[in-house]
Amino acid sequence: MTSPALTDVRPRWVKDGALGAGRFRYGADYNPEQWPRDVWQEDMRLMREAGVNIVSLGIFSWALLEPRPGEWDFSWLDEVMDLLHENGIDVDLATATASPPPWLTRLHPEVLPQTADGTVLSPGARQHWRPTSPVFREYALRLTRAIAERYAGHPALVAWHISNELGCHNIYDYSDDAARAFRVWLQEHYGTLDALNDAWGTAFWSQHYGAWDEILPPRVAPTQRNPGQQLDFERFSSDAVRDHLRAEAAVLREVTPDVAYTTNFMVAQNVRDIDYATWVDDVDFVSNDHYLRPGELGRDDLSFWANLTGNLAGGRPWFLMEHATSAINWREVNPPKRAGELVRDALTHVGHGADAVCYFQWRQSRAGGERYHSGMVPHAGRDSRVFRDVVALGAELDALAAVTGSHREKARVAVLFDYESWWVSGRDSHPTEALQYDAEQLAWYRALLDLGIRADVLPLAASLDDYDVVIAPMLHVVTDEVRRRLEHVVRDGRHVVVSYFSGIVDGHDRVWLGGYPGALRDLLGVTVEEFVPLLPGQPVTLGSGSVATTWTERIVRLADGVDVLDTYADGDLAGAPAVTRRRAGAGSATYVSADIGRDGVAGVLRGLSVDIDALAADPLAADGRVEVLSRTNGAERFVFLANRTDESVLLQLDGDAMGSTETDADGTLALAPRAVAVVRQDAAVLAAAAADGIRSSSTARA
Repeated sequence: MTSPALTDVRPRWVKDGALGAGRFRYGADYNPEQWPRDVWQEDMRLMREAGVNIVSLGIFSWALLEPRPGEWDFSWLDEVMDLLHENGIDVDLATATASPPPWLTRLHPEVLPQTADGTVLSPGARQHWRPTSPVFREYALRLTRAIAERYAGHPALVAWHISNELGCHNIYDYSDDAARAFRVWLQEHYGTLDALNDAWGTAFWSQHYGAWDEILPPRVAPTQRNPGQQLDFERFSSDAVRDHLRAEAAVLREVTPDVAYTTNFMVAQNVRDIDYATWVDDVDFVSNDHYLRPGELGRDDLSFWANLTGNLAGGRPWFLMEHATSAINWREVNPPKRAGELVRDALTHVGHGADAVCYFQWRQSRAGGERYHSGMVPHAGRDSRVFRDVVALGAELDALAAVTGSHREKARVAVLFDYESWWVSGRDSHPTEALQYDAEQLAWYRALLDLGIRADVLPLAASLDDYDVVIAPMLHVVTDEVRRRLEHVVRDGRHVVVSYFSGIVDGHDRVWLGGYPGALRDLLGVTVEEFVPLLPGQPVTLGSGSVATTWTERIVRLADGVDVLDTYADGDLAGAPAVTRRRAGAGSATYVSADIGRDGVAGVLRGLSVDIDALAADPLAADGRVEVLSRTNGAERFVFLANRTDESVLLQLDGDAMGSTETDADGTLALAPRAVAVVRQDAAVLAAAAADGIRSSSTARA
């Protein structure tokens, strides 16, 4: 594959300051083609009532825009674009390439993707195309150019929306097109077959390759497929979809160089198989879709992924392109959001840096596969709880306009997130299939929230220089470069915390030899002889009372200067070290060898906080009941306080309440269940307090 060159000079935000200071962008995917024209006028009236000022348009409209090959019908889209502009609503216009029309797959069935077992996926849903198909690419770029040329000067156009949720359903294609592109990718990365054979360990099971044409995607095979081949195919597949993004972007850059473009990431959803950290430089601003998990876990899960999105964006404002006003339609059970959750979820994203809050979709569909997915205008219509909440959120965002353009404030604690460790740690033929990388990440993040400690969720490649504590949960894939970066943190007098099954393999999924945790063995000062995964229903207790349910490890050697913080209390490892800490000057490296869960890791962090002040609780967190988020524009600090509980929390605030936040005369706030309060503070006052030795968080007391 070849990627069209992109100019280095690109606008960073939507033109006219839409993602800069001034106003929040608020809206939804708008699909007027699903409705008769008389509904369009009502849509405009209701959008104005709700405060909607931007919509994503035309995402799934290819079949209507090009009803027959090379025959264009823009009349309806012209009308909608004009109507939106007349009503003061801007457009994030899609290239409409997400799903090909029926005529394309009839004429060219070779664009249809193929699964690992050889099944060719049929049209009738969406994203039924191969990312590496030259035929699909030709038609998609022709459509992209036609739309770009048609609407290049339209006053409603403020951004381009490339495709939609790229790779959501077609990330892995095992077709002959993919096989050819995979070989080209491998040649570019390895240069020689000898290098590839070494990286993949093809001496095992007689897999040695003597010609590039012998290499296939990891299709269904009689037993386990080569781990190195699987990892490279995952990398290739992420790059293949990214290559399509770059191809469409090149057309847009040529035709409309002054209009910024984006594509909606799915940082938390189905597409765990895209390494979004590698995509950030290929969009003008970061956008993300997020859908709340139901139940008690959901709020913290939302915060975790919004946090990661904000750090993928480098702390700059980003665009929440899709989330749901209430129920979704694609889980086994899809409960509606509870009272207050629509506003809470939106403002939590804002606290993590979003300057745009949008939904899928504006009007809940009457027909089609997502007809039970909630919209801003539900089936019940205007007279509904959902629409009243939509209107209230629009007013709240308008009142918080001063927040726009500000950046996320960095925390002192980082949680490292690595897509490749997620892919590889969940591979087949491991000591257990019960490990869940994302669950381990979330356990540490929730423990930090429980302790009132603000943390940044960082992509692995991000700089660690500004963090006093770096936590690496299940960092399974560790290269020499990553090892050196973590060692530097400790040598610099700072602190690293690592959990089990970390440091095990290199960048080719080959095991580091000499004992676990492999590449991190010297950093942590421990040697693990073997893994001891646990059978279902056979938990192991630690001396602290923490309980491991899935994973333990046999630590057999400790280096000088390593303290044992906790031991196994029962089972085959009774008396053996479970949690250790190696001190190195002012720095330290802590290792947790078991899956002790949210409560267990909270205990570890609580113990470390005795001499690591970065792990001290923020008073505003009210013993973990409130998540504290902050943004700053240099002159002012905006503090978002999100109630994590179903009970009211009393807070004593310093600063000016914003939006719907109301305090008593003495600054007392009763933060309602599932609510978010916003307070504005003067940065100069905070700086003066810090100069007097008072931590910034002490300017507001719980």
